[in-house]
Amino acid sequence: MVSTVFAVTLSVTLLHLTSGASLGTSDTEAPPTVTSSPRPLGELIHAALLSKEYLGHTPNSRGTTTNPTQAVPSIRESEPSSTVMSPGILTTAVTSSAAPHAGQSGFGSAVTSPPAEEETTTTLITTTTITTVHTPVQCNASLSGMEGIVESPDPLSSSSPFSPLECTYSITVYPGYGVEIQVKKVNLSKEESLTILELGGTAPELLANETLMSEGQVIRSSTNQVQIHYKSLKQANHGVFSFHYQAFLLSCSFPLSPEGGGVTVTDIHPGGQAHFHCDPGFEVRGHEVATCLNSTRPKWSTPEPQCVAVSCGGWIRNATVGRILSPTLPSASNHSSGSNLSCHWLLEAKEGHRLHLHFERVALDEDNDKLIVRSGNSSTAPLLFDSDLDDVPERGFVSEGMSLYVELTADSSSIPLLLALRYEAFDGEHCYEPYLPHGNFSSSDITFPLGTVVTFSCSPGFVMEQGSGVMECVDPNDPHWNESEPVCRALCGGELTDPVGTVLSPDWPQSYSKGQDCVWQIHVSEDKRIELDVQILNIRHNDILTLFDGHDLMSHVIGQYLGSRERFRVVSGGSEVTIQFQSDPDDSTFILSQGFLIHYREVEPNDTCPALPQIEFGWSSSSHPSLVRGSVLTYQCQPGYDIVGSDIITCQWDLSWSNNPPTCVKIQQCPDPGEVVNGARSVHPESGFAVGTVVRFTCNQGYQLEGPSQISCHGRDTGMPKWSDRSPKCVLKYDPCPNPGVPDNGYQTLYKHSYQAGETLRFFCYEGYELIGEVIINCVPGHPSQWNSPPPFCKVAYEGLLDDHKLEVSQSLEASHQMLSENIALAIILPIILVILLIGGIYMYYTNVCRWQWKPLFWKSLSHTHSYSPITVESDFNNPLYEAGDTREYEVSI
Repeated sequence: MVSTVFAVTLSVTLLHLTSGASLGTSDTEAPPTVTSSPRPLGELIHAALLSKEYLGHTPNSRGTTTNPTQAVPSIRESEPSSTVMSPGILTTAVTSSAAPHAGQSGFGSAVTSPPAEEETTTTLITTTTITTVHTPVQCNASLSGMEGIVESPDPLSSSSPFSPLECTYSITVYPGYGVEIQVKKVNLSKEESLTILELGGTAPELLANETLMSEGQVIRSSTNQVQIHYKSLKQANHGVFSFHYQAFLLSCSFPLSPEGGGVTVTDIHPGGQAHFHCDPGFEVRGHEVATCLNSTRPKWSTPEPQCVAVSCGGWIRNATVGRILSPTLPSASNHSSGSNLSCHWLLEAKEGHRLHLHFERVALDEDNDKLIVRSGNSSTAPLLFDSDLDDVPERGFVSEGMSLYVELTADSSSIPLLLALRYEAFDGEHCYEPYLPHGNFSSSDITFPLGTVVTFSCSPGFVMEQGSGVMECVDPNDPHWNESEPVCRALCGGELTDPVGTVLSPDWPQSYSKGQDCVWQIHVSEDKRIELDVQILNIRHNDILTLFDGHDLMSHVIGQYLGSRERFRVVSGGSEVTIQFQSDPDDSTFILSQGFLIHYREVEPNDTCPALPQIEFGWSSSSHPSLVRGSVLTYQCQPGYDIVGSDIITCQWDLSWSNNPPTCVKIQQCPDPGEVVNGARSVHPESGFAVGTVVRFTCNQGYQLEGPSQISCHGRDTGMPKWSDRSPKCVLKYDPCPNPGVPDNGYQTLYKHSYQAGETLRFFCYEGYELIGEVIINCVPGHPSQWNSPPPFCKVAYEGLLDDHKLEVSQSLEASHQMLSENIALAIILPIILVILLIGGIYMYYTNVCRWQWKPLFWKSLSHTHSYSPITVESDFNNPLYEAGDTREYEVSI
């Protein structure tokens, strides 16, 4: 609030005439009196404040500001201030008859009364106090462009530049777009706050505030609405900030693949679609296609579907192409598919068509599960396959007619039940469509009429066996293939010489069996090296995968692995690598496991690990100038940053790094200040200890706080955030001990009127006194607290008496010595004084005698000019002239 006091002095001169004539007329001419009502005092004051004509000012009009632009809003004019007027004391009452206005005065008038002989001047003085309360200047703006600038308000554009500010900037772009804000400049004080909120959701979400903003930072919203709120409590010198915003196209989140299936996405932006599918043995429950919808926050039109097992059994009419799947979810864990499961499927093609049934995936318990296939429409039709009697066929069966009957029974299986049968209908003039798991084929005619030639090939890592690589549709009377389809199998071991290839676990993608011992040898050009890319490794903990850097099992081991591990790479030291896989033959807890998938390729030779880039906000130091095998890189972060990941990585034998380089992340949290014993704390906000967090402490009953009641986490430009103060302690609350008093001839340290429980007090005595009692006493807590011992006192010490006697003797000796010294001084100085006086007296005597005896002679010599002989010293006193003179005696007493 700003208070301004205006002192307004109004001087009103009134002419009060006692006679009936005007000053400008004769006494006999009395003009008629003009009467008008007096102007109220409030009107005079109001007119003076508005017009200010008494200061030579023109009336003030309401100020205006320029209209805010779309991207850079300026401050609006402040709201009218609330004003309180307090009239002062009126010194002289005014009562007169009105007259025409004198001059152009806006605040008073001169009036004429009947003629008078006396002129009286009356002065009105009034003081008005105007109190103005400044509310925060509002500087709101709404922006809707796809790009723009948001800057702090310019105080010069405000009608009240010394007022607090509160500004709200709302940015709204088209639905389906988000707002990207880049911080160009930010310089605020502690009395200013700046927050960026995301709107359009269920509740506003904080994106950033002034404590977490830095120049160059980019902030993105997930909706099309953002609000920037700025508030300053300062009266002047407001901070500055500048943001550049632009719209960007939002997208839907990538949909998750359903368990037991997958998803294919055309586009994650509005209008894109996600197509869901399920693995063999499952069917989609829900919508198979979802579309990304354009809205404030783009989302998929339907929730993600689930893949569930198909029903147990059924009648499939007019069958063309499809699958028969087991009714349970495939799993690697050991669980039962159900008790006494019995399923029956009847497949019927169109009239004149037959059915081809291929076994894609089959996993049955030999003791409890059973699968039967019959060529017909009932359980009594001719038998084509019985799992108890036959091995699982690699190729499949062809029905004799238009129907196939499939029966599956299971009873508490010890291994997961897995079944996937593919069927296809074909007419009497065509051969059925071939099927090659883990391989592919090319055909001369995709409808497979008579004479069609098909060529097969296996996928990398698989070997073709049990069949021919080429077959032809023959026999016009009964079209069929002249050869059976081959089988692509992942073998146990082998020798690979291609520059690029794949190594798979036995029977991949089926689970490998126990008791396997497989060896693969890989050879490339002599001047090359081999890079192994282990994409999948999921074996049992009792099974071992070993990599040798050489052509046999006696070579150097560059890696040995058990269990599961994420994708990694290994580089050999030469042109040959041997891979050995062993599965435990005596594993009683054997369960199905996925196996492994390894891609390899030849690479250029290199004896060092690849160079790694420097991490941001940190540095690394190497144990060796070149990154050879065994070199160690040690990473460190700048003050205020925390390392995420391993701070030490090693160049391994295979010339790969043991870990990925770490990263340095800005520490935005203070360390946990800890709990207070015998008390409690409250954290605001509750999650973590980020910058701005306030922790308040309280103590249990009977305890009092020793230290600050609250601490706050402050950020720093350099270094990690720190607390504003140390954490307090809760100490027992007791009454203090009063000061026991100062002993006579003694003193105490740290004198206070009272002492808290646990404090100590120490006593001392002056020299010559000894302390009787405890030197240190403690304030024992209690209600009330008491000293553990009475205060001591100071007693005169025996050694002190002897010291006093010695002091008196020494003082007497010093007095006698002083008297003797004074006598010696007097005996020396007195004769000297007497001698001085004697010499002075003799001097004065001779001076006076000689002056009076030599004076006549001198005068005589001046008056007579006769000659005379010089007088010798010996004859001076024999001269008759001197003898005739007056004789005077001088007595000098000493």
